[in-house]
Amino acid sequence: MLRTNQTFLDFITKLYEKQERKEDVILKQFAKGERLLTQNDKSSKVMLMKEGIVKCYFSEENDKEFILEFLGKGEILGEIECIRNIPCLCNIEAMTDVSVYALSVPYFRELLKNNLELNALLVDAFAERIVNTSKRASFQQLYTVEHSLRKLFELQSKQDIQLSKEDLAAYLGISVRSLNRSLKNLAE
Repeated sequence: MLRTNQTFLDFITKLYEKQERKEDVILKQFAKGERLLTQNDKSSKVMLMKEGIVKCYFSEENDKEFILEFLGKGEILGEIECIRNIPCLCNIEAMTDVSVYALSVPYFRELLKNNLELNALLVDAFAERIVNTSKRASFQQLYTVEHSLRKLFELQSKQDIQLSKEDLAAYLGISVRSLNRSLKNLAE
């Protein structure tokens, strides 16, 4: 439900601290509600979460949203777009105040060519995403919405964040109306 990657965070923190002029990797701050990346826009940075929580979501043409993941420290953002040289696939929005390490695109591409440790971390992150997507798909097929809601409420409590009904529904892939029915069933 909340993805983190301490190993990746440690790697980028070392890169940041080793810089002499602090220009290839910079620290950036985002306020709660601010977008880090916008779907279909070109990104000039690859970011790695230092602190905070973001939601990663698709906006569909019918104005509906589907939340893919909640991401925390150590999670990388914008790397697929940089590697494939494409616009942002989804929106990334701060759910809390967030700080990130922002890498310039040329520097990230240079690291891709020359740094085996970064490549190993990326392969591991991609594999982890595939596993998590598969688990989530099967979880949503095998368990009731009410069960998934309980898990989301645990996440809210553990991370001290508030998810709106719209966010809950978007994460579960259901309508707000279906969510209200499930909330009513939980209360009974």
